[in-house]
Amino acid sequence: MNIFSYERASESSTAINLAKSNVAAKYLAGGTNLVDLMRETIEQPEMLIDVTHLPGDIERRSDGSLLIGAAATNTALAADPHVRSAYPLLTRSILAGASAQIRNVATVGGNILQRTRCRYFYDNAARCNKRRPESGCDAREGFNRYHAILGASEACVATHPSDMCVALAALDAVVHLEGPDGSRGIRLLDLHRLPGDRPDIETELQPNELITAVEIPPLPFARRSTYRKVRDRASYAFALVSVAAAVDIDDKGIIRDVRLALGGVAHKPWRALKAEAVLKGQAADLDSFRAAVEEELAGATGLRDNEFKIELAKRTIVAVLNELKGEGA
Repeated sequence: MNIFSYERASESSTAINLAKSNVAAKYLAGGTNLVDLMRETIEQPEMLIDVTHLPGDIERRSDGSLLIGAAATNTALAADPHVRSAYPLLTRSILAGASAQIRNVATVGGNILQRTRCRYFYDNAARCNKRRPESGCDAREGFNRYHAILGASEACVATHPSDMCVALAALDAVVHLEGPDGSRGIRLLDLHRLPGDRPDIETELQPNELITAVEIPPLPFARRSTYRKVRDRASYAFALVSVAAAVDIDDKGIIRDVRLALGGVAHKPWRALKAEAVLKGQAADLDSFRAAVEEELAGATGLRDNEFKIELAKRTIVAVLNELKGEGA
């Protein structure tokens, strides 16, 4: 680990000014990902700017939206009574990730910006375009059980590891940013990039921009929602496939609206927009569910060790939608 300086910021403007003063500065929250990357010499900041003292409130707004301070811990968000009742998919996604000890210190902002857990990314002896651009991707011909089946490229087949971000993608969350050029908001769906030929550029953040909050727009039917994570073991494992879903079904069994997002399948949280389009206005039955997943996964491509994930994703989506249908029976 390289030598670095440490600064603590109590306001976002202070943090941004400190970052501007050092091109090799990094914002530090819970550190559950950044510190690991520093140990592996993947990240080598010259300055760490502690932003854990920035706002972490969870605020219900008069218009029905929810504003979550970026410094809120994963534990606090999952345990919030309103989140548990109004957005059960969000609570369940957070509880499916990591351990209780990690959730106690990990923050919402840090969770959004965590980097892939691809073993080749962490291995300095391996070729990895994300770590060293244009060096190659050993995952393509290596052990790729956990890798992408959607949106991948020749340059990178890594997946985004966050569970929480899958739920936020389904909820159309907006990420609030502050930077040297002022404040702006960006949809979480647009924040993370697909790899293309530059997998080392992972987000649309501008230099020194800081996540200050996450906003969830009103979505009353999110009360009928859930998150299911399929993994190799019951705990402390990243998703092979995960599904966040919310559905609005009328009294005649017709789907009025639906939100669907997938994890463990792509370089970013994957919003299943094609499946949503197929489902809207259709009967909430197995035929509709299966037609929707076939449309969504039609472009999926497997590798040697992960082709099974295509069928696994289809079956998991159908099972989750069928579960939600039953909740409203």
